[in-house]
Amino acid sequence: MTARIEIDGLAKRFGSLIAVDRVSFTVGQGEVLGFLGPNGAGKSTTMKMATGFIPPDAGTARICGFDILEQPLDAKSQLGYLPEGAPAYGDMTPRNFLAFCAEARGFSGFERDWRVEFAAERVEIGDVLDQQIETLSKGFKRRVGIAQAILHDPQVLIMDEPTDGLDPNQKHEVRTLIRAMAEKKAIVISTHILEEVEQVCSRAIIIAAGKIVADGTPAELAQRSRYHNAVTVAIFESPAAQRAKDELARIPGIAGIEPAAAKKGVLGWTVLAKDGQPILEAVSHVARNADWDVEELKVEPGRLDEVFRSITLGAGRS
Repeated sequence: MTARIEIDGLAKRFGSLIAVDRVSFTVGQGEVLGFLGPNGAGKSTTMKMATGFIPPDAGTARICGFDILEQPLDAKSQLGYLPEGAPAYGDMTPRNFLAFCAEARGFSGFERDWRVEFAAERVEIGDVLDQQIETLSKGFKRRVGIAQAILHDPQVLIMDEPTDGLDPNQKHEVRTLIRAMAEKKAIVISTHILEEVEQVCSRAIIIAAGKIVADGTPAELAQRSRYHNAVTVAIFESPAAQRAKDELARIPGIAGIEPAAAKKGVLGWTVLAKDGQPILEAVSHVARNADWDVEELKVEPGRLDEVFRSITLGAGRS
């Protein structure tokens, strides 16, 4: 896998605050990296340094082999960037704004106009192309920002909260677009939406207090959850079901039992696995022997939100 983004020891301090503390990672072609962290963790600052928006105090970033500090024009020609808040000129229309961005990228004439139409079609803003940006909804403003980031078909995309302000249908469309572009690009998205990471990202990095505290696929990170390999069992109410919790508690190798949401007439529990070891067979054996009327029996892969909280709480500032 060819590395398209190389972040090497980036550091940034604002007065006494260490915003980013020697962060290093790479992103290869075909990867969609979710960049996660609590507010103030250093996500946006890292992105701004990686894209040349602000200078680092130490370290550098390379985009497709070009150093963002020593070869900024070459690096930025390979880069599409959606900043935090998707800033744009409010008194311009999306068509004029995208044409302006295209000209700044060196396109003119037919090529410029084609790029504008191509990007507008990809993010579905054709109906508002000639409406002033300041009159657009937050969701449409966000889509205009995405359009300017992709109009030159860059090899690298770095996007800060790309679905912020979008309704569920629009979020689905943007996530579908990201997946469609992923094969030929290296993409980094900062997001607070863990569902987005699970649906879109092939890898996730969690940052807290300016440092990377976790790096892996969403499935690998979920395995760090105390719910990894937990078994949720739902049983129709009966005299036997009333004794189910006590019988589940006697299973060797479990870490505990928690009540689980269940519909009326059904009792539910989540049996936690000690050290994440498989316990489905043991739970199934108890269910068969006790002759429970089981509505559902499922194994959990883990909960990314619980991993996020456990990793970031107490890691520094929030």
